[in-house]
Amino acid sequence: MKQLAYLVSALVLLAACSAQGSVSGGPDTDVLMADAPAPKLADYGFFEDAGADRPVDGVVPYDLINPLFSDHAIKHRFAYVPKGKAAAYSADDVFDFPVGSALIKTFAFVPDMRAPGVREYKVETRLLIRKADGWAAFPYIWNAEGTEATYAPAGGRQAISVVGTSGDALSIDYAIPNKNQCKTCHQNGDAVLPIGPKARNLNHDGPAGVNQVADWQARGMLAGVTGDVPAVPSVLDARLPVSDRARAYLDINCAHCHKASGSASNSGLWLEAGEVSDVKLGIGKHPTAAGRGSGGITFVIAPGDPDQSILTYRMQSSEAGVAMPELGRSVIDEDGAALVRAWIASMDTEAGPDKGAP
Repeated sequence: MKQLAYLVSALVLLAACSAQGSVSGGPDTDVLMADAPAPKLADYGFFEDAGADRPVDGVVPYDLINPLFSDHAIKHRFAYVPKGKAAAYSADDVFDFPVGSALIKTFAFVPDMRAPGVREYKVETRLLIRKADGWAAFPYIWNAEGTEATYAPAGGRQAISVVGTSGDALSIDYAIPNKNQCKTCHQNGDAVLPIGPKARNLNHDGPAGVNQVADWQARGMLAGVTGDVPAVPSVLDARLPVSDRARAYLDINCAHCHKASGSASNSGLWLEAGEVSDVKLGIGKHPTAAGRGSGGITFVIAPGDPDQSILTYRMQSSEAGVAMPELGRSVIDEDGAALVRAWIASMDTEAGPDKGAP
């Protein structure tokens, strides 16, 4: 009987270890590759803790040199590439991640933006999972206690009240996108692709204090790195030219839609960092379609005159149907708008389509 008891205990322990194997040994592959999304974020096994702060082995924290503005949300990013596989490097585009990879992004807020990290709370986590037939996007909403995030295909809205960096109260009508809205921003032709994991966004020291492109390569997560790795400047580094910083801002905040294969390609306004055509950048360019979104202004960018530029008009609006970006913000990014205004103001007033601008 004693031997039987020992055997039962051993089997129970083995079962427990097997159940926990996806946590200690990495995410649960079966859950990741299932046709249907998991009901809870915790089901994937990305994190050791219920609050999704401590990633398991193989889930790597990363950041972007310029995060996309999302109503002042704090973002925590993690990448997972299955062991023995690697993302294929690209100098210009998003890395080509292998099937089974996942990108995890949690959005959080603090009551007072002047005290980062103090009483921070999570609102949502968005997953991009590389399935056999392409990327799939799944939104998860956190409970008030910050202990569980539940799949929310319909998205949702939350009223967020914070104290801004100026000390003024700020009310945010925060929108958690539904599955279809996720696809709008992540559209690349007929496919859905990530936005951030590009060489130019990762080529800096990340959360671990080391260069992220080199780190991913050393970990075996990234293969094929060749030549000089491109980089964009930090929009916050005032020592750098305003034109470079403004272009970097537009690249991360606008270019995922405003590019040849993006959802706003019919605008003719393409804002990727490598774009060289003044016309495609909107300099001296008439909008492709008139309407209240233009504010009665003639040019997308009027060199030397930000007040007569549709680009800044739309950036400085929070009105539905006028505000740009259309999704992802309910308040104005005052710092971003000021940066783009300064760039336009610095332009030669004689500049026009493909005549050159800083």
